[in-house]
Order: sequence, then structure tokens, then C-alpha cells
Amino acid sequence: MSGTVLRVEELRVAYDHPRGAVRAVDEVSFSLRPRERFGLAGESGSGKSTMALAILRMIKPPGRIEGGEVWLEDLPLSGLSAEAMRRLRLAGIAMVPQGSMNSLNPVTRIRRQIEDALTDHASRLDKAATAARIRSLLGQVGLSADVADKYPHELSGGMKQRACIAIAISLRPKVIIADEPTSALDVVVQRQVMETLGRVQRELGAAVILIGHDMGLMAQFVDRLGIMYAGRLVEVAPIRDIVTAPRHPYTRLLIDSLPSLERKGTLRGIPGLAPLLRALPSGCAFHPRCPMAVERCRAEKPAVRAIEPDTSVACHLA
Repeated sequence: MSGTVLRVEELRVAYDHPRGAVRAVDEVSFSLRPRERFGLAGESGSGKSTMALAILRMIKPPGRIEGGEVWLEDLPLSGLSAEAMRRLRLAGIAMVPQGSMNSLNPVTRIRRQIEDALTDHASRLDKAATAARIRSLLGQVGLSADVADKYPHELSGGMKQRACIAIAISLRPKVIIADEPTSALDVVVQRQVMETLGRVQRELGAAVILIGHDMGLMAQFVDRLGIMYAGRLVEVAPIRDIVTAPRHPYTRLLIDSLPSLERKGTLRGIPGLAPLLRALPSGCAFHPRCPMAVERCRAEKPAVRAIEPDTSVACHLA
């Protein structure tokens, strides 16, 4: 894999608050190669979903993008008009949202919702070609053609999520952002949904950003993983290195919290709670919970440093 299909540089997103601006994404940078599967993991509130919305320029007030740039291949997205950016969504970057039950229109049949995605982007297919395209899209995600005539409430959770994937791939995007696509699904259906996502990604030759907090799922699906904490990307590395030799203490604790056959009946958690973004501690935001923290961690905010190709970390002790 050469080159990059998506590049995020020093992205900053803030939300206005009576006590001052709250930085939800803090100078985050990463790149995505063609066909690559890149994961973003971390506890709830770490900035993962805000990152996805910022890439798509869908941050709404009181949120705002403070700075940074997102590039789709050689195209800087900040310079696009609202209309150009709207047309880029689905066609260039598509999103599989978290919670299909809330993202599908409950009073509109699946067929109409896929048609809307096609026609909204100036599709010139006639009625017969549109019907054939919808059947093809449903077949790609493992759904039968009769699903097109159903309402969302007539589908199971897994079927609804696959319908969302069908909409996301309808215009063959170069990048698919999947925001916790298996939340609220049982483990068997989770596997089916992830197999569907992996298959359509290979067929399209697209790159995927998978957002979630399930480290086990990340280990099975992604090529590289980024770990977010308090709005910052604190570690990025190939998934094998993350699992076997994590460099950031937070990543190490996330890995240690996974259930293990060697520690039956013993569950480990991360002590303490994630900090409020409007009241971050001094220095490294993780230091109050870090078992390895030293005085420098309390006083100085660590910069993100490249350790080796494809690997970076924001930790004084790495």
C-alpha cells in the first residue's frame, strides 16, 4: 500500500461552554492508506465520534472546528463549499452510523432510503436501473431483495445495520467510517456485521476507519490502531504491536482489561475515571490514573513522537 487516501493534520474541535471552550479533539494527526483498516479506540468521551463528524464536516453548534486540515487524496476539505462537501459525503467519504435504529427513517421503506442516497447525488439511473442497483446493494450486504419493501421496524438489529452499510456503499466511496457499527448487537450478529463490512470493503477497494471501544473486535479487524484519550491520539501502531507490546500506559491497561483464559474469573479495570474535558489535569491528562506516572508527567504535556514507521506515542516514558 503506497500513498494516502485520507490525511488528518492537527485537527482541533471545540465545544462552547459557559466556563470556556472545551477541546474535544486536540491536535490529532494520522493518515490512512488505500484499502487499509484503521481503528480508533478509547473510553467513551475520548473524542472518537467527534473525530468522525469533524472529518465529514458535520460538527454543529455549539461545536466548531478550530483548526487543522483533512485531505481526501489531494483535496483539502476545509476549502470546499457546503454544497461541495455535501456531495462528497457518500461519494468520497461515507459513514456507517452508530445505532441503525436511530439513523434509519422509521416511516420510510428501505428502498426509498437507498433511492434518496442515489438521487441526492445526481444519479441519472432510470427506474429499472435504480431497482436493479438497490437489489445489487442489498445482495452485497447479504440481504434479500424483498428487504427493500420493508420498514426498519420489520428488520432485526443486524439487518438494519447491514441496510445502513448498503446505503453507505451506494456511491462506492473511497473511505468508509464505521462508528461502533456493532453496538447493541449480540456477539453472533456482531460477527456477521463485521464480516459484511470487511467483504464490501474488499470489493470496493475502500479504506475503513473503525471506531469503537471493543479492543477484542479491533484486534480481529484492523491493520493499525490509534488510541484516543481526552481528545488526543496518544498511540498509533500496527495492531500486532499494540496487542503484544503497547507503549503507552493507557493502552497497556486497555489490553490488560480484556478477559483472558489464563485469568479465569478475574477482571481487571482501569482505576479512576476519564477526566472532564473542561477540567483537564496539568501535564499528561492520564497521569492521575497512570501507575507509572512521574513528576514530569504531572508538569509537562507529552508531545506525540514518532518511534518508528507507522508508530507514534505521546508519553514521556515510552
